[in-house]
Amino acid sequence: MTPTREEEALSLDSLEERILRAVELVNALRKEKEALARELEEAAADKESAVREAAAAKAESARLQQELDSLRAERKQVRARIEKLLGQMELLSDR
Repeated sequence: MTPTREEEALSLDSLEERILRAVELVNALRKEKEALARELEEAAADKESAVREAAAAKAESARLQQELDSLRAERKQVRARIEKLLGQMELLSDR
């Protein structure tokens, strides 16, 4: 039994509808892919910026730590000199 023209037309309509839905789906997926690609580029740029900022912060931290160590050493020297001067003043007051 061969399909009638009406059955063939219905089958063709169904096939055409499925093809149109597939085309719409492909277009939607392309748009989604493009949006995701833009998001990925932005994320990569943000990551690169964050890495640069972290490196700068690390360098600043090292510089500040060195300065702190230097100030502590200087404070220790000043304290020793003051103690020495106080000791000399004590010797003078004892005389």
